[in-house]
Formats: sequence, C-alpha cells, structure tokens
Amino acid sequence: MKTLLLWLEGPLQSWGTDSRFQRRTTLPFPSRSGVLGMLCCAMGRGGEQREWLARLRSLDQSVLAFARKGREILARQYLCDFQMAGSGYDTSDPWQDMLVPKTRDGKRPVGSGSKMTFRYYLQDMAFACALSMPDDLAEEAVQGLLHPIWAICLGRKNCTPSAPVFAGLFADESEAISSARRLAGEKRTEVFRVVPGADEEGETMALTDVPLCFGLHKEYASRYVTVILS
Repeated sequence: MKTLLLWLEGPLQSWGTDSRFQRRTTLPFPSRSGVLGMLCCAMGRGGEQREWLARLRSLDQSVLAFARKGREILARQYLCDFQMAGSGYDTSDPWQDMLVPKTRDGKRPVGSGSKMTFRYYLQDMAFACALSMPDDLAEEAVQGLLHPIWAICLGRKNCTPSAPVFAGLFADESEAISSARRLAGEKRTEVFRVVPGADEEGETMALTDVPLCFGLHKEYASRYVTVILS
C-alpha cells in the first residue's frame, strides 16, 4: 500500500457534493468524489469504473488546507458567480434554439427559457491530499498525473491548477503529510486539516461523496470526516 500526495492549488476551486442546477455549492475542501474523478480524467478512465472504485472505497483520504500568508482570515471565503444560462439566444435560429434549456418533456418553455444559476468557488487556496492506494493503482495514477489523458481540473472544468498536481508517492501517510508541509514552505500557512472518521477534537461531518459508480447514473455512499482547525 502506498500514499499518493496531490497538491491542489489554483485561483478557483469548487468541490460540490449536493448541488442543483440553480445553486451549485462547494465544500471548503476537496471531496472524495472530486479527487477520484480527477484521477480518472488523468488516466483516461471513462464509464462506470465500478471495479476500480470498489478497490478504493475503504481506503483513507486526508487533506491539509493552506491559505496564503496574511490571508488566513479569508481561508473559507467563497466567491459567488451569478450566471444566466440560456439567455440571449435567437430562438428563430434552430442552432441557437438548441442551446435554450428545455422543459422535462423536451419543449421550449414560455418566454426566454433562461435559468439563473449561482456557482460558488473557493479562492486562492491550496490543499495537500494524501490518498491511500494499492501499489499497482498508485503507479497507474502517477503516470496519469504526469501525462494526463484528459484535462485535470479542481472540481470544475473552469478551475485550472496553477501548480503540478502530482507531489510524490510515499510509503505511508505520515511521510506524505511531512512532505506537504515542506512543500507549503513559507508562502502558505496551514489553517485546518480533514481526517477520516469521527474525532472529538474537531467538527465531524457526514458526506455522501464516496463514488460507487461514475458514468451516466452515478452512485455514492456516505462517510464521516472531521475538520480540525490548526
């Protein structure tokens, strides 16, 4: 068993677990489903991936959150992006009419058909994600991160990493965490960490973000994590 260390840093990140079309929220840290989905993109793994996900289901994922020095107070501040989807199209043009959101039965709604959406992002954060993986899957993930098949993003396609995501492969989690803190260096300071399971030391949360199946009909299981302030 190895520990894969991912360094997730960018101007914007968004890790949603309970989003709807109109309001797309984000956790204050990377979700399990988001991280595994990112690895699937890097390796070019499409479809349901039930067997691959089953091998990873019971393994741990720990996260360290780093804010830029002097901006610790803003570490959990969100950016809300207001958008109108489907507005401004000429419905007399068949091609533009295809872009207008339709009703459940496939018909164009009365009026413009535009929808208001609110999309939330984390700003200027960096996360070190230590992910336990079997040796063979870890090696495949490393090659995918070094030579991605599909684009790597931090939760959403418009959230591009500003630093290399692969940060090393280690014998255990403690080595990975030590390396992450060295990587943060003097420019960033640790503000909280997320550990698997319930812990009286911090705030325990129940998340439904353990993927059992990707693809068209996604399935998820629940887990407990604890957020501990540094």
